[in-house]
Amino acid sequence: MQKLFSLFVLFFSIAITAQVKGKITDIKNEPLSFVSIYLNGTVTGTTSNDNGNYVLEINKIGTYSIVFQYLGYKTLKKEVNINSLPFELNVVLEEEKVELAEFSISTKDNPANRIIRNVIANKEKNTNKFANYKAKFYSRGLYRIKDAPEKFMGQNMGDFGGGLDSTRSGIIYLSETVSEIKFQKKPKKFKEKIIASKVSGRDNGISFNRAEDANINFYENSVEFGNDLISPISTNAFSYYNFKLVGTFYDKNGKLINKIKATPKRKNDRVFNGDIYIVEDDWALYGVDVSVTGAQVNIPLVDVLKLKQNYNYANENDAWVLISQSIDFKVNFFGFKFNGRFSSAYSEYDFTPDFKEKTFTNEVLTFEDKATEKDSVYWNNLRPVPLTPEEVKDYKIKDSIKVVRESKTYLDSVNKIQNKFNLVAPLTGYTYRNSYDKWSLSFKGLIDELSFNTVQGFNASLGFSYFKQENDKGKWWSIGADVNYGLSDKRARPTFYFSKKWDNISRPRMTISGGVAINQFNNREPILKLNNTISSLLYRQNYMKIYEKTFGRIAYSEEISNGFYFSTSLEYAKRTPLFNTTNYSFAAQSSNNPFTSNNPLDKNDYTNAAFTEHNIATLNIGTRFVFGQKYLSYPNRKVNIGNSKYPSLSLNYIKRFGASDSSLNSDVFIANIRQYLDVGNYGDFMYSIRGGAFLKKKNIAFMDNLQANGNQLLFPIDRELNSFNLLEYYKYYTNDKYAELHTEYNFKGFILGKVPLINKLNFHLVTGAKVLFMADKNPYSEYSIGLSNLGFGKWRFLRFEYVRANYGGVTEDGFVFRLSLFE
Repeated sequence: MQKLFSLFVLFFSIAITAQVKGKITDIKNEPLSFVSIYLNGTVTGTTSNDNGNYVLEINKIGTYSIVFQYLGYKTLKKEVNINSLPFELNVVLEEEKVELAEFSISTKDNPANRIIRNVIANKEKNTNKFANYKAKFYSRGLYRIKDAPEKFMGQNMGDFGGGLDSTRSGIIYLSETVSEIKFQKKPKKFKEKIIASKVSGRDNGISFNRAEDANINFYENSVEFGNDLISPISTNAFSYYNFKLVGTFYDKNGKLINKIKATPKRKNDRVFNGDIYIVEDDWALYGVDVSVTGAQVNIPLVDVLKLKQNYNYANENDAWVLISQSIDFKVNFFGFKFNGRFSSAYSEYDFTPDFKEKTFTNEVLTFEDKATEKDSVYWNNLRPVPLTPEEVKDYKIKDSIKVVRESKTYLDSVNKIQNKFNLVAPLTGYTYRNSYDKWSLSFKGLIDELSFNTVQGFNASLGFSYFKQENDKGKWWSIGADVNYGLSDKRARPTFYFSKKWDNISRPRMTISGGVAINQFNNREPILKLNNTISSLLYRQNYMKIYEKTFGRIAYSEEISNGFYFSTSLEYAKRTPLFNTTNYSFAAQSSNNPFTSNNPLDKNDYTNAAFTEHNIATLNIGTRFVFGQKYLSYPNRKVNIGNSKYPSLSLNYIKRFGASDSSLNSDVFIANIRQYLDVGNYGDFMYSIRGGAFLKKKNIAFMDNLQANGNQLLFPIDRELNSFNLLEYYKYYTNDKYAELHTEYNFKGFILGKVPLINKLNFHLVTGAKVLFMADKNPYSEYSIGLSNLGFGKWRFLRFEYVRANYGGVTEDGFVFRLSLFE
């Protein structure tokens, strides 16, 4: 066994030393990072790290021609005779002398425009050359922080995994991934199998460096880069960019390379700014060196994103293919200063893959067995880009303290600090954690659910919950109880629950609950407690109407198969009417302006309820279909990412039976279809259609009617395209048939970005239409136009809309403000 182990170590030692390695600098001896290094005539190679160091795998001695390629510098082809391995080869690169020929200036047409037109005309031909391929993909992700605050909003921020120095600066995330990827152009398909994944300081080693996320393709009109940006070689590029030929130079094979500066016509358009390099005659990309601002990608937290790509010529298919890419970012927000880089390298291309019918499925990411358990020997042999001393140090520190930080002694010491009870805990809540045994006991504070309504007056809840994690694959259970008490009606209402989940693959979950609860008459709950509290106390507008339910309930849900979700619940409840018990508000008291009643059918009827007390059972069976759903298979969970090409469909059957008054029993079917469509450079379009029908029209309890979500607030919370802007909350309901349609088109910068002066504001035009039909009422419709991305600097979280509604020939106008994050 010992000899076998020695041979094993010797084998890996030989493999590790079978390399050409060195350092790449400029003429000022400054290291050059992200230089592409490869054997001449191939597209397989490596890149240099942040310190300019590189390692190129060569396993046999002999004579080689090694190429060093870096945008902005002269490509260097080095002929070397390697007599022994490892072989050290340090090189110095000179800046490229980009010259602009005189004939380029004398031409009538802008020479850059001519070149871009040729690139656009040849996009299909060039991309067909690598329409199908397999390749090896390597990615490294790095986040750094500088001068990290010790506390944020009163919370201790810790040491970010142990990688900070005395100035609280250092690496807070470091990961690597090696994958096998497969790509098909028509129809577009992508599949990735991760064969090795590593995260500094973590046992599971699950990196989130997906190859498909890094697949930034400038040949497509719309480039997915934080947001959908317009490519400088898009078919409509001349509407968004000005182009200038900076100069030309020749590559290692004598090909003329054009360096073209692409600048936005309007700075707030979703466009890039920087240089693109084009191969003359081939009209293919040679390199890309561009940047975008956080405003352009609509990620306010980001200051700037920089993207660099290098392409190399592949003899076997006469094409220029991507061999390396880097994304640098910088964030400065709320005192947190982040910067980092995601770098990628492509190698071992196969342009004639033998794809089968089942090569591409909805499973777009898989992990090889034990991909997250590779040791340092394996990584030293596999890693195409050497680690910098800073990265080596981070791995050593975090891997050494990882064992300590997972120990009972350390976790108990951390919990001892976290579990300190403070004087405000009865108000804000408190959690006692046992991180080693993976359980917690939480106490709900008085202000967690503090609210006001005209039935209970001011009311709050006290409660506790216990949570126990059984494993790292999603198995857990939780139990808890709450007591809600109203100061005005002097009534305590207790509830309890028990919930269990078995895994993170199909996510089967069961919940048993019961007690006494307050419910809105519209079970879609269009009114938030906070909104009702503010409108009641400040404006004496008690929009929320409620009733009491004493109930017992059991529910179960699971993803039965990919894209097919199932849920069901059974409840037996006693429903009791409630009446106002208080007329208090912060607004001036007035007997002539009392609160409206708690009867949604007649806001001026304070003595009669909308229904009579009764008992009833409710069975709800629901399914949801996400057609063509794509998903990622991680070692311990399944992550669904949907498919925007197809809508999702939800179907529900609700049966109410066993009522104390049999006339209240009913059967109803509800369907909902939704879709979000990314229309690239033209914006986003989404729609939602919901409809329902009772098997038999009966005089049922009001809360069992089909109801539309209304709104009577100036500043409502966005309800994800399922509410009407100016409709009274309880005006539209039916015990027969109904349907509603919601549509919205956000043009992003497509229209306003072309309007002089207005385009400097970076506002987005938004339009919408909503229609409601009910069998026993006139149709209701709304049309809206507005602006989103309102605000200043990084704070662009508002939307403003003008709405016109029509009901039975009566027209109403209004305005609505909304929070609209990261559109």
